Amino acid sequence: MVLKRIWLVTIFITVLAMSGAACSAVLPSPSATTKPTLTNESPPPLPPPSEATDTAAPLSTPLATEIPSCNLNDEVLAQLDEIEDQVVILRGLQPIHPVEFDLLTPDELRQQVIDDFLADYTQEEAVNDALVLALLGLLEPDFDLWNFYVDLYSEQVAGYYDDETEQMAVICGTDFGGPERITYAHEYTHSLQDQTYDLEDGLGYSAERCEVDSQRCAAIQALVEGDATLLEGQWMRTYATEEDWADLREFAASYESPVLESAPHFLQQDLLFPYTAGYGFVHALYLNGGWAAVDDVYLDPPLSTEQILHPERYPADTPIWLEVPDLNVALGDEWREIDRNVLGEWYTQLTLNEHLPNEVAVEGAEGWGGDYYLAFYNNQTDQGAMVLVTQWDAMHDVHEFYAAFRDYGDSRFGERKTSSAYEATWLGEAGYVLIERLSNQTLWILAPDTETGRALRQAMLFPARQQ
Repeated sequence: MVLKRIWLVTIFITVLAMSGAACSAVLPSPSATTKPTLTNESPPPLPPPSEATDTAAPLSTPLATEIPSCNLNDEVLAQLDEIEDQVVILRGLQPIHPVEFDLLTPDELRQQVIDDFLADYTQEEAVNDALVLALLGLLEPDFDLWNFYVDLYSEQVAGYYDDETEQMAVICGTDFGGPERITYAHEYTHSLQDQTYDLEDGLGYSAERCEVDSQRCAAIQALVEGDATLLEGQWMRTYATEEDWADLREFAASYESPVLESAPHFLQQDLLFPYTAGYGFVHALYLNGGWAAVDDVYLDPPLSTEQILHPERYPADTPIWLEVPDLNVALGDEWREIDRNVLGEWYTQLTLNEHLPNEVAVEGAEGWGGDYYLAFYNNQTDQGAMVLVTQWDAMHDVHEFYAAFRDYGDSRFGERKTSSAYEATWLGEAGYVLIERLSNQTLWILAPDTETGRALRQAMLFPARQQ
């Protein structure tokens, strides 16, 4: 649905949060002679973008392209070797071969984003994604998603590892200082993950697999980013110097992220998900068995955002696959299918959260067992339609979602036209909306009019069969 096949990246807001720079006015500086020991403490929580950007200077100040950028001189190369050795000691994974590395200016990064980052993500795909997200109530249908991604990643990416080319890069200003060093530790962890477990062929983290199963893709991304985020925090507490902390304080004092701050709320949350939820998942494993327990997960990777959000449910609570019908005939030739995939617990939660308090959205999405959605678009009438069938783990889960959705529907679609313990409908400017529950499944239909909505309902087998 949204762009998931991306480089494994460090984003600036996580650099600030991991160091504590965004959460306190003055950072504690470790002693020059005594390094802090590894602990099980969590790093400071990631702040909302608005809190992380309460500063006076634009992002381009610390990394301005008009100022000569740092380069790979002998001093920097020596630092890279030292950080690599430190990461190997902390993470316990051994490198098989050297990794190609480069330092980029912000302008060079932006060109990389356009040429490589989004090379396989077309403008048409972005338009279709925006239409699907609009049906879910998350975006306006004419939102320019492709250019938004260009601006967001150009602003936020502090470094990246591309598992297809096995290359790394760090965005660098005038010096290779604290922000660049912590970013290198994060990205080198991705290189070790790839060399040990083969992210593309071993874990199936590829463009093709992500398009077919976005849930599994999001879960693997959360695993690898959570792993690197935990290691990043350990590196900071163990090896960061007084100069690193000073650099981070200076960076925090001038940091702004206007693109992220102005982004729709769900996109802000989704950008942070691999780092926040991924960290929580990996940290829970680490507390129970150290890095060996984390390594075991790469041999049996998580399959859904539900498992990431609830580490205690991994690996037993696997997603249920439902049979997906062909609804094109019911709609007619003027309609085309623009997407089919799985929404998952995380995006169910994000959808509800647009019109409900966070705690209600979380409770309503919990207990997700499996789903499918189909999205359609009529070019002649410039209208969309969608169906979503969800299976829930238990009856109380289906009741919680149904109750939450009725409140969601009242907020988004207005007054209910009909309502009972098993079915509710709305009819207004948004079109025809149906929410129905049978047994432990729910069905949501959104259509431009009652006739189209009823045609979709008549063509569906509900409750859906399991594959």
